[in-house]
Amino acid sequence: MQTDHIRLANQLCFSVYNTSRLFTKFYQRALSDFGLTYSQYLVLMALWEEDGQTLHQIGDALYLESNTLTPLLRRMEDAGWLTREKSAHDRRQLTVHLTAEGQESQGPIQQAIAECIGKEHLDIDQYNDTQETISQLETALRTLLTDESKMEE
Repeated sequence: MQTDHIRLANQLCFSVYNTSRLFTKFYQRALSDFGLTYSQYLVLMALWEEDGQTLHQIGDALYLESNTLTPLLRRMEDAGWLTREKSAHDRRQLTVHLTAEGQESQGPIQQAIAECIGKEHLDIDQYNDTQETISQLETALRTLLTDESKMEE
């Protein structure tokens, strides 16, 4: 016998999971004209905020492991969005820079995203409130998981 509070439709984690998948599809409509995936767009956003980051810095910003990020960056380099350079001081260190195309595409890509959001008539106040709530939830979960992993050590 199932009670209402443990039904699939009532699970916050399920709603967040589905919302994440839908956001990826939503953004893909604007990004497809540029030949970008949502994950690649996130890498560009990190580099637009600060170009010349190491693989480790980008991974920390996006919460991605290097084994996920490396093939993603390789495909982006092949497509002309960025370059990957090994450090002269430490060959294990990889620094990522935007190409001219990566830099010059920031405005058009952000415009396409803004137009996509505008077409859908998303309420900006509700969007901001929701983002704040999700950010607080993310911080709480990250803290909980970090504290648990510290106790296991």
